Amino acid sequence: MKPPLIVILGPTAVGKTEISLQLAQRLNGEIVSADSRLFYRGMDIGTAKPSPEERARVPHHLIDVADPDETWSLALFQRAAREAIAAIHARGRLPFLVGGTGQYLRAVYEGWELPQQKPHPRLRAALEAWGRAIGPEALHARLAILDPQAAERIEPRNLRRTVRALEVIFLTGQRFSAQRRRGAAPYRTLLIGLIRPRKELYARVDARIQGMLEAGLVEEVRSLLERGYRADLPSMSAIGYKQIAACLRGESTLEEAVAQIKRLTRQFVRRQANWFKADDPQIHWFRVGKGTVEQVEAEIRAFLGDAF
Repeated sequence: MKPPLIVILGPTAVGKTEISLQLAQRLNGEIVSADSRLFYRGMDIGTAKPSPEERARVPHHLIDVADPDETWSLALFQRAAREAIAAIHARGRLPFLVGGTGQYLRAVYEGWELPQQKPHPRLRAALEAWGRAIGPEALHARLAILDPQAAERIEPRNLRRTVRALEVIFLTGQRFSAQRRRGAAPYRTLLIGLIRPRKELYARVDARIQGMLEAGLVEEVRSLLERGYRADLPSMSAIGYKQIAACLRGESTLEEAVAQIKRLTRQFVRRQANWFKADDPQIHWFRVGKGTVEQVEAEIRAFLGDAF
């Protein structure tokens, strides 16, 4: 029988962190983060990274594994996540893969076979320069012409992923989406989806952003810039960091930056729903509220049976 993997997924601010912590504590588990924003050291407030106290409650993996000027590709994440999951199994514990980044989750539990084309520095630099000149959304529109399926899976403002898709297309002459295939699923997986009413979720998003500001988001971004991390780094394109950096350059007021952060986060929540449909029969959906942890725990125990 394949080893078990519990996946906790859902949109930003739905409550994945606290629920996964409680479940991992109850079920002898460890958490593998599938949130690409949590890779980077020093980017704590704007990513809503689990606090040191929360990480002390349960072992966490793939958090603070890179500096902001390093790039973690999907392939690198997939390999690291598999290694972390294997080590958790070897310790006789239960792995929880937790996050809201759809492609990172699926690449692990569906066993994606990712394009093996090595980076081409000169081509990549040219594509990045093109993207900066015309804007990420315009470059994304070019990708949509060549590979609509790949473009649908890439956020239009994500220059790094758009560039990678175009790089592979130009080097191989094949669509990027055709080279990313589902392989043999390496785990026996239970997908747990967490949901809240959209109005409630948006209120939590706004409250989270306000909490980030009060916790020192502006100071965190200023510190990163002062340490030499450029505002155009892929890591700094995360919602919140880019807008505050622009504010610090005098290109907008703080009020304008916060309004943009809220708007973009709501858009991101809607895009997350494209990865995990409410009618997907593979996902066991739970509306977050009183008793949710107990309900999900019962679902997991029934799934595991006597095999774990």
